[in-house]
Amino acid sequence: VKSVLDEILEKLPESFNMHEIMGKVEERTPYVVVAFQECERTNILTAEIKRSLKELNLGLKGELTITADMEEISNALFFDIVPATWAALAYPSLFSLGAWFSDLLLRIRELEAWSADFALPSAVWLGGFFNPQSFLTAIMQSMARKNEWPLDKMCLAVEVTKKNREDMTSAPREGAYIHGLYMEGARWEKNSGIITDARLKELTPGMPVVFIKAIPVDRQETKNIYECPVYKTRSRGPTYVWTFNLKTKEKRAKWILAGVAVLLQV
Repeated sequence: VKSVLDEILEKLPESFNMHEIMGKVEERTPYVVVAFQECERTNILTAEIKRSLKELNLGLKGELTITADMEEISNALFFDIVPATWAALAYPSLFSLGAWFSDLLLRIRELEAWSADFALPSAVWLGGFFNPQSFLTAIMQSMARKNEWPLDKMCLAVEVTKKNREDMTSAPREGAYIHGLYMEGARWEKNSGIITDARLKELTPGMPVVFIKAIPVDRQETKNIYECPVYKTRSRGPTYVWTFNLKTKEKRAKWILAGVAVLLQV
């Protein structure tokens, strides 16, 4: 337990200096607001991790009496599961503690890069947000402001590209490229640009980079479309994020019966 505890404390980066970050910004665009919220939530989570581990450390040294809370965290570290008090402040995740912590460090690194200059990354990792909905809504808000469209008459258009994250050099003029999506129950056929049957033993094949922009509702395509739900994890249910309209040549019913969904984390 002591070695896991020391490793986490050692690798955990400093919390974001909100005062300094907010000082860098002249105009609060919808994207900047999302970045602020993400940084704040990360700070709350990392502060709790630091606090509880330092407390447990003192308990293990015998300088504090071990409480029930400390014992729970100690057991969680021993069994490689995420302590309940941390999970409550974090995002839904089915990872064990080791993978969960590596994932947290990746999320923090992504936020550090974004909050350094607030330029939208060439491809955004949608699954790396506490609140992916807020980012998708920000795409609509920024388009609505630019074109002076009413927000309630807009929706997201989803276009799956043929590129991977490495091929992306710059962010699009409007909307955003997002990566890190997986499909469950089917797979995306890159060349023909439609949903097709999954291959055997490929439970959650990755998808190429997806281009998302906002359009007026009346311009939305409705033919040959499967309304594919997007979830944060495999447990689906309350982790619902959005519905992406994906192209299909087969009947929608087929994918509905197969329970096809897009996941942000596998």
